[in-house]
Amino acid sequence: MLDNFLDRIKLFFRKDKELYTSLYDIIGFYPRDIRLYEQALMHKSVMRRNAKGRPVNNERLEFLGDAILDAIVGDIVFKHFPGKREGFLTNTRSKLVQRDTLNKLAQEMGISQLILSNGHNSSHNSYLGGNAFEALVGALYLDRGYDACMKFMQKRILSQMINIDKVAYKEVNFKSKLIEWGQKNRVKLDFKLLSQGKDKDGNPMFAYQAVIEGCEGGTGKGYSKKESQQTASKLTLEKLKREPQYIDAVFAAKADRTKMEEEPVENVPDTEEKNDFIISQSEEPRQEEKHENVFREEVFEDRPRQQRRSPMYANKAEEDEEESDEKWKKTPTADGSGEEEFDLSDISANPADKSREEIIAAAEAAAFGEE
Repeated sequence: MLDNFLDRIKLFFRKDKELYTSLYDIIGFYPRDIRLYEQALMHKSVMRRNAKGRPVNNERLEFLGDAILDAIVGDIVFKHFPGKREGFLTNTRSKLVQRDTLNKLAQEMGISQLILSNGHNSSHNSYLGGNAFEALVGALYLDRGYDACMKFMQKRILSQMINIDKVAYKEVNFKSKLIEWGQKNRVKLDFKLLSQGKDKDGNPMFAYQAVIEGCEGGTGKGYSKKESQQTASKLTLEKLKREPQYIDAVFAAKADRTKMEEEPVENVPDTEEKNDFIISQSEEPRQEEKHENVFREEVFEDRPRQQRRSPMYANKAEEDEEESDEKWKKTPTADGSGEEEFDLSDISANPADKSREEIIAAAEAAAFGEE
């Protein structure tokens, strides 16, 4: 209380008392080092430099304020939602410190009206307000410490400006929702960069398009990749909900893709064993091995005579056969004439005519001239 009373007395003697009053209405404290807050409200487009020639703007304070906000909001969310899991706490913190939330706070609290810029950045107001809010938190931390920042967020922001419970259970991450929908339906989702450049004021600009199974979805533009993809995701979700022909095209494309993936690239190899090394008897005459009978004569079974000899010995073989026939004709007979051929007319193959002993006796008699 005493500090606030002394600050009020000093205020009457300051030429910039209007800024002091405005900051008190915003943060609930009178600044001690006004230069920190002046720098927090100075955009880089002003191009102001200090005595050493270094640029003076709110970028460094913005970096510090961003880290302080994460810590403070994380602390608040952790204590406000006991028992909740890490994913829920992270998502809730992200909603409270995301760019859209900070931009709305800066506008509602009057921070945006205090920003010093070159006046040509109206198209980039989505950055100006949120960045200045973070820089202001960084200045408050350096001026009065962590406890003052915590009190500012609890008493000024979360109790008067934001309903933390509504924020926690409200889904605003359209990209996350689109990705979750794609995973549940097992469809391929990509974000295609259409263009990247700068606007007339030199601010970065991005344009992204959501593509599901090759079907073009919504297109979003923004001053960051995240912002443009969020917009593209939101428009794609609306397109899926309002245009049945689009969702039909998505699932038709998915069916074609999965069908192609399921088709075999090549024929399945045959597992049948082929015994092609075995020569079939029906394809080539079986070559019988020669053997000798009881009379020591060479015998070739189941083969014609012309197949048993090679062509180069054919003539000689015929001469040998003729000579052998002549010998059989000149074999001496029982009467000693030597001109009679070997006669087996008395030998019958019919066992009914003669017994086995008689057949053998007749054969011996014919062969050796015995009666």
